[in-house]
Amino acid sequence: MPISMAAKSPNPIDVHVGSRIRLQRMMRKMSQSALGDAVGITFQQIQKYEKGTNRVSASRMQQFADLLHVPISFFFEGQPEGATASADKLPSDELSLFLSTSEGLALNRGFIQIKDEQLRRKLVGLVKAAAGQDS
Repeated sequence: MPISMAAKSPNPIDVHVGSRIRLQRMMRKMSQSALGDAVGITFQQIQKYEKGTNRVSASRMQQFADLLHVPISFFFEGQPEGATASADKLPSDELSLFLSTSEGLALNRGFIQIKDEQLRRKLVGLVKAAAGQDS
């Protein structure tokens, strides 16, 4: 009987925790290498944590919380309901998804520096139009 080598999907909660680590790391303008060096692991291991491929242990999570200046509960905020939820059925946390990209962070940082309220509204309208949204 052949052994199946099917790829195992990451647990949705591990993916969520990893995305929250990435969000905080990027908001602090910290590279994966810098975070890895700070806790004594490679940037490849940080990548695996951030993708949810590898599960973050409690002691490592405490290290990340201390380094990133967040409570451990931050990593679980907005988590999917139930540990057995399918990754395809997870509710999207649009803000986290947006801020987990370098473009999203750059847009956010630039946008909040715009003091002209009317210009900000026009930019929102431009983005909506580019996305094909009418309202």
